[in-house]
Amino acid sequence: MEKNREDSAINKKRKNVFWELFITFFKIGAFTFGGGYAMIPLIQEETVTKKKWISDEDILDVVAIAESTPGPISLNTSTFVGYRTAGFFGAFCATLGVVLPSFGIIVGISFVLRQFENLEIVKYAFWGIRAGVLALIIKGLISMYKSCPKNVFSYIIMAAAFVAVAFFNINVIYMTIICAVAGIIYSIAVGNTVKNKLK
Repeated sequence: MEKNREDSAINKKRKNVFWELFITFFKIGAFTFGGGYAMIPLIQEETVTKKKWISDEDILDVVAIAESTPGPISLNTSTFVGYRTAGFFGAFCATLGVVLPSFGIIVGISFVLRQFENLEIVKYAFWGIRAGVLALIIKGLISMYKSCPKNVFSYIIMAAAFVAVAFFNINVIYMTIICAVAGIIYSIAVGNTVKNKLK
């Protein structure tokens, strides 16, 4: 009898987590314009600060993984957080939640946009949305910068990656791989230096 109660309580808790993941990411998907990096501040607010599903350090790892794997960063991030929180079905609920709002909105807009796209008020609305998205991306950048390790190597990597992508149009995927390799080489070099000092 006691075991049945415990199993029932565990199942109820799991269902609550699945539902919470779906609602949280549905809200993120519905109220974040611009997608991608514009979603990161809201994802961080909801999953780290409010729900405490993951840590600030995890956000950096999530973004790095989401950026280096195929598909939109917001979709990859929600799947990762969902899986980390509640396994396969957690990933499914989080992914479904973040996809549904944009899917519904795009389907709806596709029917009416042609009729209203030339109206001045619609043009100004999109202009305002773009400005808001830029602010969200900058907030995400500042938040990620605060969580990053701060040393000479990090600043060199950041500057080199920015110059390579912004001025030389190097593919972001290649840049991500190069930065990952540089990080591995740096960690090995630092580890060897520490071992030599201990000897």
